[in-house]
Amino acid sequence: MESCVFCRIIRGEEPAVWVEREEHAVAFAPLPDSSLAPGHTLVVPVHHSKDLVSADPVALAATTALAQRVARAMVGGIGATGVVLLQASGADAGQSVPHLHLHVVPCWPDDGTTHWPDPPSAHRHDGDPHAALAEMFE
Repeated sequence: MESCVFCRIIRGEEPAVWVEREEHAVAFAPLPDSSLAPGHTLVVPVHHSKDLVSADPVALAATTALAQRVARAMVGGIGATGVVLLQASGADAGQSVPHLHLHVVPCWPDDGTTHWPDPPSAHRHDGDPHAALAEMFE
């Protein structure tokens, strides 16, 4: 995708602070003003995928596997005692760049933050939402 900022970064047309580059996924630092913690890293599939819903299974598997290795590096390399994995698909979920990406955010006991949604969604669904989900697999 010509206009996708993550595709431009992957092609070397935009600067990046690289953590790792692999055949199907890459990891790099977010812009400094959007970093949530020291070491916060974005993990992105090389092949453009708009979001989790439309991602190619190979690209998704590679991206998730690289996110796990980045999390392990955070624990071993910068002493993180926990890691949060954030991903938003779609504008209503807060996705700001329309290219699948995972935020791997290291955490420590003294960082004073949590990354869990609060308050929970106010949306109400008629009926049992988990039953409706299960029906999609039948």
